Amino acid sequence: MTATAGSMGKISRADTAVRGRQSLGARIAGRLSGGVVRVFLILVGLFWLVPTIGLLVSSLRSPEDMSASGWWKVFSEPSQLTVDSYRKLLENGDITHSLVNTVLITVPATVLVVVIGSLAGYAFAWMEFPGRDWWFLGVVSLLVVPVQVALIPIAELFGKIGLFGTILGVILFHVGFGLPFAVFLLRNFFAEIPRELLEAARLDGAGELRLFARVVMPLGGPAIASLGIFQFLWVWNDMLVALVFTKSGTQPITVALQTQVRQFGNNIDVLAPGAFISMVVPLAVFFAFQRQFVSGVMAGAVK
Repeated sequence: MTATAGSMGKISRADTAVRGRQSLGARIAGRLSGGVVRVFLILVGLFWLVPTIGLLVSSLRSPEDMSASGWWKVFSEPSQLTVDSYRKLLENGDITHSLVNTVLITVPATVLVVVIGSLAGYAFAWMEFPGRDWWFLGVVSLLVVPVQVALIPIAELFGKIGLFGTILGVILFHVGFGLPFAVFLLRNFFAEIPRELLEAARLDGAGELRLFARVVMPLGGPAIASLGIFQFLWVWNDMLVALVFTKSGTQPITVALQTQVRQFGNNIDVLAPGAFISMVVPLAVFFAFQRQFVSGVMAGAVK
């Protein structure tokens, strides 16, 4: 018992010495890491949700109610809630057609970047070919090229080959600017796969494509999901590229809403539900792949 008490006393004195060596900021952070900080973070999260809630409530009110009072009035008068705005939205051909265009642009641009980026990332990570490192350096250097620099040259190129104003042209632009980041991200992730695992698969007779499909792709699922979310959000929310490369019949939802804003006084009942739908789709995609996204980010942080 005496020995135990002595050892406990040494431990307590050691803890006291460690605390004494801690800086004032570390001691304050340690004391604030409890319930107070959690409550503060919850309040901050709720504060950031206010615009989203306001947009949702506004999309469920009539134009007359929105002009007469703020969206928070609905909590005292729930009878203001109605789905007439969404019914009018579905009857608006410009908005519905732009939603279809957004899907036709976003889905292929995301899938192509993920597939091509995965293949290129695997090649740069595990395949030997002349100038591999120099080619990878060239791909990485493209990350610093701003989109604005390429708008006019590519617009002229698309005009000469007949792609300007088409959905295919917008998809190709997004794929071209999404691939450098995709290759950089997936190459670094695939390079951390144990070499012994790949060699064992090769000894079992697996070729490169089978090795990529059966071993590399399942292991790279978190990184691929993260890339898919980044690319989907970027393309879905893009307006700059769409403004330059689309025409009236190929505009996505972002450009269509921007066009509707010019006539704000006449179609406020279309803007609110259209903006909410434009925002809620990326949120749904993010939450659907949230677990894989967090796993990919944590894996990249550890590596």
